[in-house]
Amino acid sequence: MTDFRMDHVGVTVQDLDNALAFFQALGFEVESRTEVGGPWADRVNGLDGTLVDMAMVSPPGGGTKLELTRFISPDPVGETDKPVNSFGFSHVCYQVDDVDAVIARARDAGYELVRELVNYEDVYRLAYIRGPEGLLVEVAQAV
Repeated sequence: MTDFRMDHVGVTVQDLDNALAFFQALGFEVESRTEVGGPWADRVNGLDGTLVDMAMVSPPGGGTKLELTRFISPDPVGETDKPVNSFGFSHVCYQVDDVDAVIARARDAGYELVRELVNYEDVYRLAYIRGPEGLLVEVAQAV
């Protein structure tokens, strides 16, 4: 059996600068930013004329990175600001040491919770933070 470990999650956005600002407000670091395209990108994505502006961000303390991608070509398709009960991936969750501090940083940068910080069965204090284009990040602190 081949072992699996989560390396990163890819997220397509319309405005890479806004998405980067959101994740930096949560405490993520930008590891790299580059334009990517060419025949190999066409083959792996199943698209023709692929050109993207892409950044890799990592959460504080390590963990699964996020690959934020803005398609230059072809034009991106789909919806933004989908509700959490939409089909497909809805959010990413990061366990944090101080959920109140993360929420405060997000609010100071102009981002809000989907609704409120809750205590989940005395196991986690958790909340969803909504970023630009409907991006959702769940933050959870063990109780």
